[in-house]
Amino acid sequence: MARAIYPGSFDPAHNGHIDIARRAAKVFDELVIAVYKSPPTKSLMFSTEERVELFAEAVKDVPNISVVPFTGLAPTVARDNGAQFIVRGLRAGFDFETEFEMALMWRHVAPDIDVVCIMSSLDYQFVYSSRIKEVASLGADISALVPPHIGEALACKLNN
Repeated sequence: MARAIYPGSFDPAHNGHIDIARRAAKVFDELVIAVYKSPPTKSLMFSTEERVELFAEAVKDVPNISVVPFTGLAPTVARDNGAQFIVRGLRAGFDFETEFEMALMWRHVAPDIDVVCIMSSLDYQFVYSSRIKEVASLGADISALVPPHIGEALACKLNN
């Protein structure tokens, strides 16, 4: 049985993340969405629990996906979850270099865990969580970029 994790901060999860998760769930028997509790280089809008709940709601109709919080290195979380693969989404340009370097480091740390990259759908090549938060805070319509429940949660955060 092939199991994979899809790690990220997902603050918030957007349609690009959800598209990668749904497509990866067709490739692997089980997919664990691993929500990073406290990324050292990011300022988070949503708590870990909120990010887990928001992503879980977005994929609740996919039976082989689960969503869990994590800390530490992704390869360690993969091993802890019995996963042989780490899924990453790739957008055009900058993502390749970053993901390539990260995959090589993870390969050094855990040679038994492989990284599988799934190309982002063309519709989501420009979608970044940080950009969504930025344009939403300036009043732009993000309804085509996130599921309705995540748009509502984001609006609620911005209005408080």
